[in-house]
Amino acid sequence: MSPLIRRILIVLVVIAALVAVFWWIGRPKPVAVVVKEIDRGKVESSIANTRAGTVEACQRTKLSTIMGGRIEVLAVKEGDRVKKGQLLMKLWNDDQQAQSTLAMTQVTTARQRVNEACAQASNAEREAQRQTLLREKGFVSSSREDSARTEAQAKRAGCEATKADVAQFQAKVNATRVEQGRTTLYAPFDGTIAKIVGEIGEYSTPSPPGVPTPPAIDLIDDSCLYVKAPMDEVDAPKIQTGQPVRISLDALPKKSFPGKVKRVAPYVSAVEKQARTVDIEANFDNPEAPGKLLVGYSADIEVILAVRDDVVRIPTSALLEGGRVLVAGADGKLEERRIKTGLTNWEFTEVSAGLNAGERVVTSLERVGVKAGAPYVVEMKANNPTTGK
Repeated sequence: MSPLIRRILIVLVVIAALVAVFWWIGRPKPVAVVVKEIDRGKVESSIANTRAGTVEACQRTKLSTIMGGRIEVLAVKEGDRVKKGQLLMKLWNDDQQAQSTLAMTQVTTARQRVNEACAQASNAEREAQRQTLLREKGFVSSSREDSARTEAQAKRAGCEATKADVAQFQAKVNATRVEQGRTTLYAPFDGTIAKIVGEIGEYSTPSPPGVPTPPAIDLIDDSCLYVKAPMDEVDAPKIQTGQPVRISLDALPKKSFPGKVKRVAPYVSAVEKQARTVDIEANFDNPEAPGKLLVGYSADIEVILAVRDDVVRIPTSALLEGGRVLVAGADGKLEERRIKTGLTNWEFTEVSAGLNAGERVVTSLERVGVKAGAPYVVEMKANNPTTGK
């Protein structure tokens, strides 16, 4: 080989090496992506409340006496369980009790007068009958018979008058008992005392209409609980009584409990500006499942609108606008694929066409450089990238 040819070969080798180095330095670098293998499973369409809901009691009443007064008897304390009809609180009412005692004494006296007056009326009626027999035999005159009959009628009228007095005094007794009832509170149902406002000796004030005065006693029936939550007004037409729901509680994280829609409010609430909602209520399918719940716990309701079982599905986070996804291609590059979707929720989306189980879709769409045609490496959980080939 001549020296000239040898030099030319050396130059060509150097040039090829430089080209390879520059290509290697300037080549597109693969982007690390997170992928999810497409599988088959269940997909649900659901809606959730816009703000936190609340655990409510089926029965809850805030009790106040009808009239104000000084608390004389406080028969319970906060946290006590009470029975229906049990005395909870009584205000000072000695004056009313005195009036009641007086009325009952008058009833007793009136009844004694009834006995006396009615006995005299019976005697007078018997005498009138005797006078009638005597007149028929000619022993007495008709005027004597008329006088006896008139006296008997008067005595009977006196008897009836004393009976009316008894009824009047008994009505007075009943009225005094009603007045005493205005100063006492009894449990309207079995429940638990949640809160008491006031102590013995303090003055208890009733709640006049339109004045938000705190109640004297807050009574809760915690044996029956449900969840109340606000839903966006645009979702309200989709919700019906009896639909299945999932209930989650902040007090019991990572747990959910099945239930049913109990009620949908027939009106829209505007609690905040531009935030119109419809309240719904849901019962637990198994009230014992959550364990001991407290009224007032924050809770969320997810209403399940539809369910598809054993369908091809992808993570919703892998879906681009216009029904597109990026598929990890076998050639080491990302491929854009247009798909047809069905049911969707925040976790999964049903795929009815365009993808098959076993293919891999990209879920890290927010990363720089993730686009169709870009070379990629799959980011493993242990941060050990491998090629996607």
